[in-house]
Amino acid sequence: MQRIPLFSTVLLLALAFTLVSREPQTDPRLKKASRAPERSGWIQVRLEGSPAEIGFQHGYLLASEIQDNYKEISTELTRGEKKDWAFFRKTAQEVLWPHIEPEYRQELTGIVEGLKAKGANLDVWDIVAMNAWLELPYYDKWLDKSRPNTTADHCSAFVATGKYTKDGRPVIGHNNWTSYASGERWNIIFDIRPASGAHIIMDGQPGLIHSADDFGINAAGIAITETTISGFSGFDPNAVPEFVRARKAMQYATTIDQFAQIMTQGNNGGYANTWLVADARSGEIASLELGLKNVTLQRTRDGFFVGSNFPANPKLVKEETDFDVNDKSKSENARHARWLTLMEQNKGKIDVAAGQRFLADHFDSYEGKIDPSERTLDGHIDLSPRGMGNWQAPYAPAGAVQNKVTDAAGIEKMSLTAALGHACGMRFKAAEHLAQHPEFAWYEPILHDMNARGWARFTAAK
Repeated sequence: MQRIPLFSTVLLLALAFTLVSREPQTDPRLKKASRAPERSGWIQVRLEGSPAEIGFQHGYLLASEIQDNYKEISTELTRGEKKDWAFFRKTAQEVLWPHIEPEYRQELTGIVEGLKAKGANLDVWDIVAMNAWLELPYYDKWLDKSRPNTTADHCSAFVATGKYTKDGRPVIGHNNWTSYASGERWNIIFDIRPASGAHIIMDGQPGLIHSADDFGINAAGIAITETTISGFSGFDPNAVPEFVRARKAMQYATTIDQFAQIMTQGNNGGYANTWLVADARSGEIASLELGLKNVTLQRTRDGFFVGSNFPANPKLVKEETDFDVNDKSKSENARHARWLTLMEQNKGKIDVAAGQRFLADHFDSYEGKIDPSERTLDGHIDLSPRGMGNWQAPYAPAGAVQNKVTDAAGIEKMSLTAALGHACGMRFKAAEHLAQHPEFAWYEPILHDMNARGWARFTAAK
């Protein structure tokens, strides 16, 4: 028998390995998907097809980022809730999965398949728990009635129209408040063209099928964002997960009424938010304060709505929160006051550029001076001796982590402006912070520098 030379054998083995490792790239599910080069820190991915195809594309194109995000989420969630990851996997399987409709089950499962094609070993319960990381603390508090409500406050946002904007049409903006470890990973621009429903562009985290801080635009001319309701408690384990309703509303709402209907039907109370919505076609804007027991929908074609984690409906405040509306020193109330001032000062002048300035604002309305902290629209909890919400420890590495603004013309083009890091331009240096505050040493394996990258525009593919 003729022997194959050793060198040839090595070449054949290398070729075989290359073919195997490259094989998923020829998978027909990837034909309409793409990942653009990083721009201003953002990674834009284009996903298209059936739910399973979109999921596979997501998992495959963002495999390394999903694994990194899993490490961050599992670290913070298990430490914050004092439960091991097995608890959250079990919750994903037994509490959440039964109430996830088939379309999104297929997409979540598709993510796992895409990850497997890249050699990752996360399973569907890991991915479901990651998608629900913002609402799992609500379930945890509901489960353990003796625990105080320490769910996080997130975000500052506005939406304006009519006499308040420069062109009389809607303008909407939002900055995301979270830990810097989480925020540095909130850098995906998803451009999703699903087989059913509307084309979507939204920001998000790798591995999540919803935006999570919930800034997005759909091809029906609807733009959506939100801020959490501070001090909220309540959860219905027999209802639909918030992350499913949020994605469904982004994908299927063609009117403000449809958005409200999707968000309220099967509401589980998880990650309770005040939602701000703009309809570029009609010029109407709305605020949906979505408690578990109390739901308030307001709308206008000439005015504004703002969000900074403050609950507005007195009945909701009394029945579903422990929030003190009279404490003007609280971040939520101070930021609310600042929003009201900015809206009136800029009446008739609000546009994208103004929105970008608002999200970089450092005026503390309680102290009456410029002082970047947890009381300013561009939040800097890492600079504050007071802390806030579930970040009660002073100088916690948290605050505003990224920003988005668009107007009616942008909504019609499915286009938004976005900036990673603080909109003010200040940079967070992890090593410096940990050296000054060793009480946060546990963050070291997952905490990155958070640079301010400036504004960039992203537009959905045609």
